[in-house]
Amino acid sequence: MALALTACGSGSKGSADTGSAGGTVKVGLITKTDTNPFFVKMKEGAQKAAQANGVTLSTAAGKFDGDNAGQIAAIENMVAGGVKGILITPSDSKAILPAINKARDKGVLVIALDSPTEPQDGTDALFATDNKKAGVLIGQYAKAAMAGKTAKIATLDLAPGVAVGRLRHDGFLQGFGVPEGDPSVVCSQDTNGDQAKGQTAMENCLQKAPDINVVYTINEPAALGAYTALKAKGREKDVLIVSVDGGCTGTRAVKDGKIAATSQQYPLVMAIQGVKAVVDYAKGGAKAAGYTDTGVTLITDKPQSGVDAKDTAYGLENCWG
Repeated sequence: MALALTACGSGSKGSADTGSAGGTVKVGLITKTDTNPFFVKMKEGAQKAAQANGVTLSTAAGKFDGDNAGQIAAIENMVAGGVKGILITPSDSKAILPAINKARDKGVLVIALDSPTEPQDGTDALFATDNKKAGVLIGQYAKAAMAGKTAKIATLDLAPGVAVGRLRHDGFLQGFGVPEGDPSVVCSQDTNGDQAKGQTAMENCLQKAPDINVVYTINEPAALGAYTALKAKGREKDVLIVSVDGGCTGTRAVKDGKIAATSQQYPLVMAIQGVKAVVDYAKGGAKAAGYTDTGVTLITDKPQSGVDAKDTAYGLENCWG
């Protein structure tokens, strides 16, 4: 099986009830992986919320970012196990829809966390960072930090078919003020959000365009990979790196000057709100619907005029992982 499935919670021990009004409510959480600190923190938040609300939480994760088959199997297992609601970070925002539709047809509330499906109304609700806004913020920051210098941009992206990657990429370009295909973007590579792949992507981009001076990365592991490649070429001090996520490791990299700025998001909030929405639904409340913005903050110690930001002291107080 291409996933890990575990259960925990504070419901009645040995209860076979599947979330009906008279028994323990069951909630499922399916993340893209169980190793990325972002999803580790999300799981932690869901576990705390499950305990606080007296419900049972089952968790599952793909073997890798993009493991759609693993997520489909997890949905099927959780529905069979009687969950009242499923929280999911879709690995493939389109290919997961048939499995989600089957769950919803059986009365299971399905809420996307962090990453929307395509279309977004493929789930009952979405609790997430405004990923487009996160990209816009670091794009605006990079534009201001360049202070009119000619930009040679590398984008280190996620992977095809993943909405969160496209939204951040598009937001960065919008914030920087350049359209897709603009000649100032001299290299684009996919990294799957992985540090080693980020390093390789940056090495490839430097071979293609040695004069790169701005690097957008999908997340901070990719940013740190890019920094390693740049440092090997003696370019780490004259290339501006901006990123998204705001994890503790990434925020410390901003403090250390390896990354100029990052857009911080809040997975703990997503999970807590998601669990609460399922509990409310199970108790006879209305289904959660639409989009709930869980917040994003630009973190940098080198603020730029006209771009709202907070420093790394704030970032480290609010980071995850």
